[in-house]
Amino acid sequence: MYSSSANINVLRPLDVANLSEKNTAIEIENLNLYYRKKQVLHDISMRIPKGKVTAFIGPSGCGKSTIMRSINRMNDLVEGCKVEGAIRLLGHDIYGEDVDVSALRRRIGMVFQKPNPFPKTVYENVIFGLRLQGIRNSRVLDDCCERALRGAGLWDEVKNRLHESAVSLAAGQQQRLVIARAIAIEPEVLLLDEPTSSLDPISTLTIEELINDLKTKYTVVIVTHNMQQAARVSDFTAFVHMGRIVEYADTDTVFTSPKEKKTEDYITGRIG
Repeated sequence: MYSSSANINVLRPLDVANLSEKNTAIEIENLNLYYRKKQVLHDISMRIPKGKVTAFIGPSGCGKSTIMRSINRMNDLVEGCKVEGAIRLLGHDIYGEDVDVSALRRRIGMVFQKPNPFPKTVYENVIFGLRLQGIRNSRVLDDCCERALRGAGLWDEVKNRLHESAVSLAAGQQQRLVIARAIAIEPEVLLLDEPTSSLDPISTLTIEELINDLKTKYTVVIVTHNMQQAARVSDFTAFVHMGRIVEYADTDTVFTSPKEKKTEDYITGRIG
């Protein structure tokens, strides 16, 4: 079986194979995941660095999104799901018995493929998570709303529409609104599961530029089918195939001089 730590050469400037605990946001160790009797993830081990963008690429159904959903325990919602191994957020096991899953998901925000604004105003969408935390001070909520919308690159477009329905926004704006909703609660990690797959090219470019800004404050993990997108936005890339990590290295290495033939075959279109 492929060992993710044994097959990664020294990287510059950051070596994800020998990443220190201080520089690690998420550590996955010997992760195996089953849906009832079917095993879909096999011995996943990797360290995801702080303050960087890490992309998962691979064919449809290879396990990319399953890894992503394991990181904030979304797979708990799937009946018959069984997880073995460990995932640590800043050194703490997220599958520990004492873990508050709701609190964990506030620390690890997630944005899905299709924009999913709530049928509420723009303002109420952004502050939704803050209200759940019991925050009622209007000045605090106003400040957080503006800060999150600025962080999502959306403030100038919606500052005069805060009390209009969020579903009236264009698709690309809705996706940035969802990102604003996720970052309003100030997570440590932001998971983006194919965030541009339903968007037009201009909106896609806007989101990609936003991702580059977001990594200055958050650790970002993105799942994408678009290899050009992975090459543009990520610092590190993991190629997933049939539930296994085939190769994980800095993005330049993965795309220009992959160590594994299977990675090269995927990137060049020989497998898909």
